[in-house]
Amino acid sequence: MSARSFPRSSTWARWSARLSSFSLSSYGFLSYLFLYLPILILVVFSFNDSRSVTQWAGFSTRWYGEMLADDQVILALWNSLFVAGVSTLISTVLGTLAAVAMERYRFAGRLAVDALLYLPIIIPDIAMAIMLLIFFNQSGLGFEPWRLELFGLRLAVPYSVIIGHVAFNISFVAVVVRARLAQMDPTLEEAASDLYANSWQTFWRVTLPLMMPGIVGGALLAFTLSLDDFVITFFTSGAGFNTLPVRVFGMIKKGVTPKINAVSTLMLAFSLLLVFVSLFARRGEKNPAGELGV
Repeated sequence: MSARSFPRSSTWARWSARLSSFSLSSYGFLSYLFLYLPILILVVFSFNDSRSVTQWAGFSTRWYGEMLADDQVILALWNSLFVAGVSTLISTVLGTLAAVAMERYRFAGRLAVDALLYLPIIIPDIAMAIMLLIFFNQSGLGFEPWRLELFGLRLAVPYSVIIGHVAFNISFVAVVVRARLAQMDPTLEEAASDLYANSWQTFWRVTLPLMMPGIVGGALLAFTLSLDDFVITFFTSGAGFNTLPVRVFGMIKKGVTPKINAVSTLMLAFSLLLVFVSLFARRGEKNPAGELGV
């Protein structure tokens, strides 16, 4: 009897494994479908010829043409890119320095600084936006615009928006760079010292190249968060200044049209472009240990 039960047990085990594999695959597929199907629908309906966002009336690029012909949308786009670029540059430098200080050095008040560094990640955006608004109102700083001309467009970007974006981007950059520093092999820097490299040579030839993937990743994350931010920008910008998310919010209050889908698809394209840049940067990563002969 026991000999006959072995084939049945083996068959049941195979069917059970197949059922488990099928269930897991189906669950993963449905999860991806739940997450990305709305994005796909948004992109498809951005090419809808109808003014309705729910009724398909044929393929057309008219809404992209109207988007590009809308001076306010183009101005908001350049405002977003300018704020994201400047805040990313500043926050990447400050966040990298903060990460190196927190990971490599021990000093008085380090725990308090570490908690302060994580604070913008933990607290809600609305709470941080209100705190920044109160700070700028009480101090009288930041609301003055930075006026410049870019590609024929006159930009007037309040300093308060850039300061607000830098305030929360520093933490994200520092976290990513610290994770990279924690994974670095300290023997490579020790080998550089054994090869008579001084502190600056070790930093530029070994430490910085090893940190670069983390720095690039932190910068791309900061740029994406800044480009996508609405709450902090809305509270710190004042009247008359719009980034692309704030402009989309204003357009929604007037009525939803496929033009909003086209603007959202443009923002999605920028995000995907940053993902490809990140993947390309990781593929181009070099091993500085080879240059030192280690």
